[in-house]
Amino acid sequence: MIDYSKLCIHTVTTKAWDIWTAIEKFDAAGIGGITVWRQALDGQDIEKVGHTIRASNIEIVSLCRGGFFPAQHLGGLDAAIADNQQAVREAAELGAPMVVLVCGAIPGQSLQKSRDQIIAGIRAVLPVAESLGVKLAIEPLHPMYADDRSAINTMESANDVCDEIDHPLVGIALDVYHVWWDPNLEREIARCAAADRLFAYHICDWKTPTTDLLNDRGLMGEGCIDLPRMRKLVEKYGFTGFHEVEIFSDHWWSREPDSFLAEIQQSWNQHC
Repeated sequence: MIDYSKLCIHTVTTKAWDIWTAIEKFDAAGIGGITVWRQALDGQDIEKVGHTIRASNIEIVSLCRGGFFPAQHLGGLDAAIADNQQAVREAAELGAPMVVLVCGAIPGQSLQKSRDQIIAGIRAVLPVAESLGVKLAIEPLHPMYADDRSAINTMESANDVCDEIDHPLVGIALDVYHVWWDPNLEREIARCAAADRLFAYHICDWKTPTTDLLNDRGLMGEGCIDLPRMRKLVEKYGFTGFHEVEIFSDHWWSREPDSFLAEIQQSWNQHC
């Protein structure tokens, strides 16, 4: 029998299911972890959701997502900080050990200004994170998102932000979709590991051709990412955490979700 105890699935991956169905289906399939997206908690008793997950012997890996700090006006940054503080409180109520940050960017605003706002925003959220013991995981996004989704686009830039903030609760979520192409990847994973800040490892695949910049991610094995190498790299530098399947895909979302879940398990076993 295949051991799926280190396999985690994001609720956005199987977004056709509400949170209660996802918990039931993941548990029945032997999935070991779940990353809960905030929209899955809308209108729900968050504490009850967390209790139900733990009662199902599924580990809550993280809450996704926070971030989107950059703003053209001070009031926008203040609102983003308040929303991220709320995300940390939701994570604590759920029982999630960290919040994943998609840091944000503003079209027409310099990347440096956006990065400065990201650093300021994270620093402003840290007192709440400290009081609740919740980690903040910066997820660098592929450069194709640099204009409007994230000014943090490489492991190096994420490490630089972590160095500047210099706090043990601030680390990095490595998503293979965003960093597989980087010639400095091993160097930056080693740098990340040396500071004990590799908090998360997200997997999917890069399809060729990619027909949509956001919603055409591949199931592991149907694209060009060298997933065995990626796994060897993170494990070489001490990562022992979950392999988190995070797939945005109009194609896969249109499939019957039970069969999609089975294909996720099969592809992870064969290609990761």
